[in-house]
Amino acid sequence: MTKIPTAIQLHKASRTLTLKYASGEQFDLPAEFLRVHSPSAEVQGHGKPVLQFGKLGVGLTKVEPAGNYALKLTFDDGHDSGLFTWDYLYQLGQRQAELWDDYLQELNRAGKSRDPNEQAVRLML
Repeated sequence: MTKIPTAIQLHKASRTLTLKYASGEQFDLPAEFLRVHSPSAEVQGHGKPVLQFGKLGVGLTKVEPAGNYALKLTFDDGHDSGLFTWDYLYQLGQRQAELWDDYLQELNRAGKSRDPNEQAVRLML
């Protein structure tokens, strides 16, 4: 059964999207988290996800409904493709800690940084 939020709030100052559900559940999803987990082809690739990095501080500029099944999110780095379905948003909320930890590990393995002004360099000795 699809879980549809009963309230959606964009907090521009804290760069957070809050989703509230009839069950009492509430998810506060940071824009950076949503950006790096965008369902777009640009991020998900075609079967091979593309690691997003340098997205620390990215914000959401617009949240729009896409029919009755999803949200279209516009980020201040220009990314606005990919529709976040109700099921996908709920899954992101449920698995936020696990997905974020996996993302940080992936960044570390790739020698990348969340900071857009920082380039991680690995010295091979």
